[in-house]
Amino acid sequence: MFDERMRLVKDNVFHPMAQPLRAIPPWLFSVLGLIVGVGAAIALWQQAYWLGFLLWFFNRVFDALDGAVARINSAQSDFGGYLDIIIDFVVYAAVPVGLALGRMDTAVTYSLIFLLCTFYVNGASWMYLAAILEKRTHQHADRLTAVTMPAGLIGGTETIIFYTAFIFFPSVLAWLFGLMGLLVVVTILQRLLWAIRHLT
Repeated sequence: MFDERMRLVKDNVFHPMAQPLRAIPPWLFSVLGLIVGVGAAIALWQQAYWLGFLLWFFNRVFDALDGAVARINSAQSDFGGYLDIIIDFVVYAAVPVGLALGRMDTAVTYSLIFLLCTFYVNGASWMYLAAILEKRTHQHADRLTAVTMPAGLIGGTETIIFYTAFIFFPSVLAWLFGLMGLLVVVTILQRLLWAIRHLT
């Protein structure tokens, strides 16, 4: 929902940071992001919440730097976009799983299952729609990602906000998982309605 509005802020922050790092291949930032992202999940499993947050923060920094460095070097690639989304999906699954393992609570487990199920359906909803839009060339040069992603209520910015809340408020984790899952369902329905209006 806020991704397009946050793009200018993100570019203003990470473009200067990327300039002195331009000699480093962008994929290396992606791999570093994977390492610290999985590390965050492990730390959260052990209920080391501040360490988990720090590693989660650096995961987001590396995730932004890979694209920023690639753009500075005019080195954007389909493989880079593919690697980036695979790593995002790994980390987006690992962090809530780590949190849930640390709590070992039945309500948290059930709400985690619900959340991950919504992620699964949401992934299908935007990935296949993105493929259709690519085929129909409904794309623009300044898009945020390697493929066209139809906007929805829950995007990258909202995910960062929710995951940060997960880490800092583990006592209400079941409610937060459930709330995010419900909002992801709304996002899926938004894209479905968009597809009905524009693709039929």
